[in-house]
Amino acid sequence: MQHLDEIPAREIRPGFFGKMVHGDSGTVSFWEIRKGSVLIEHRHVQEQTTYLVEGELEMVIGGESYLLTPGMVHVIPSNVPHSALARTDVRVIDFFAPARDDYR
Repeated sequence: MQHLDEIPAREIRPGFFGKMVHGDSGTVSFWEIRKGSVLIEHRHVQEQTTYLVEGELEMVIGGESYLLTPGMVHVIPSNVPHSALARTDVRVIDFFAPARDDYR
């Protein structure tokens, strides 16, 4: 057992600071994203469930544009291309299944 405050944040991409918690079959990541930070289009085998805690995050998922605001949830299926732009400072919780071994 561990307190989230004890997990060091890692800058995975410029402006994207994440705290990762891994299980055998999934990863939960707690992100703080700086305003103006861009996540270029990418895809991965993991299904991703995104929950926006704070701020505004523009996302393009499978060619469709979305504006995520606090309380919104979106499921991104496996291998669907997606990208993001932080319109404000943002806090997001992502769940990935299977686990993101590249984040260990």
